Amino acid sequence: MEKLDLLAVALGLACLAGINLYLTVFATGLAIHFHWITLAPAYQSLEVLGHPAIITVAGILYFLEFFADKIPWIDSAWDAVHTVIRPIGGALLAIQVLGHPSPAFTVIVALLAGGTSLIAHTAKAATRLATNTSPEPFSNIGLSLGEDAAVLGGLALVHFNPLLALFILLLGIAAFFYFAPKILRTMKAKIWLAWKKLNGPANVSMPVKLPLALPTRLASVFSRENVLGETIAWAAPCISGRGRRIPPNLSGALVATNEEPRKLVFVARKNGRPFARTIDLEGSMVTHEPRFLSENLVIFPAVGKGPRYLFIFPRPHAALVEQIVQDLRQRLSETALHEQEAAV
Repeated sequence: MEKLDLLAVALGLACLAGINLYLTVFATGLAIHFHWITLAPAYQSLEVLGHPAIITVAGILYFLEFFADKIPWIDSAWDAVHTVIRPIGGALLAIQVLGHPSPAFTVIVALLAGGTSLIAHTAKAATRLATNTSPEPFSNIGLSLGEDAAVLGGLALVHFNPLLALFILLLGIAAFFYFAPKILRTMKAKIWLAWKKLNGPANVSMPVKLPLALPTRLASVFSRENVLGETIAWAAPCISGRGRRIPPNLSGALVATNEEPRKLVFVARKNGRPFARTIDLEGSMVTHEPRFLSENLVIFPAVGKGPRYLFIFPRPHAALVEQIVQDLRQRLSETALHEQEAAV
């Protein structure tokens, strides 16, 4: 049981270090230095964290992180720098908890602790990337304060009930791996949109032609003649936002066909396999919504309730989105006119 408690404390500190390494060391050091907690004999190796020099360095670094963590995009840059630092710091903290066990056990725990810190860091970084799509800083400030509170609460839980802390940690890791594909897709999409935004301004007035062929990476799967057995009128690369039976943050293409003017097809690769969903535009309206990082194409019901779809384009593609909106509106109006003529 004693070894299990040691492992729980080691992995608990590693997880908290993945969220905020400097606060974890600073708060633990203060608690030890001022005797707010009494270390059990098994944890005497942690007494070094109460050294004034360690507390001072950790406090200065936490002071810097406290402000950097609350500024949009500065927080993501800070997380990028700490992708290596936090897992290493978490592994070193875990080793310090163990004292001087056998070398094999030390290596095993260091690997587990480094992986735990990396998981916590990845979840934090992905959340921050998703939050940074809105330019206001209040979401970042709230998340940062919540993370600090979680670290302090986690330290208290690790001290008073390490086994419960280990159980909660294992639940968190299981949830992370369950949502890992969505988390990684979100990170990839946000990084791609930010890169595109930095490399070109949005220009609605720039003349543009709708692409007539699928992107190269999708052409081998959905060739020009086999999207639902129809010919392609245009195919615009985009990222899925939300929509019925369409997973978010899938990188693919929105396709219009010549045979079905009131339908769109979203094609992509999901887990390496072809993915296609048809969107019926009948009774829908189409609009263009500029955002901080992206240009969004929104499809929503004209009246009443119905499915709502969102497709995300990079900021430099504002003119392309505007052209798509005009084309879809023309398709819907022409179809409605033909139906009226047929009724007459």
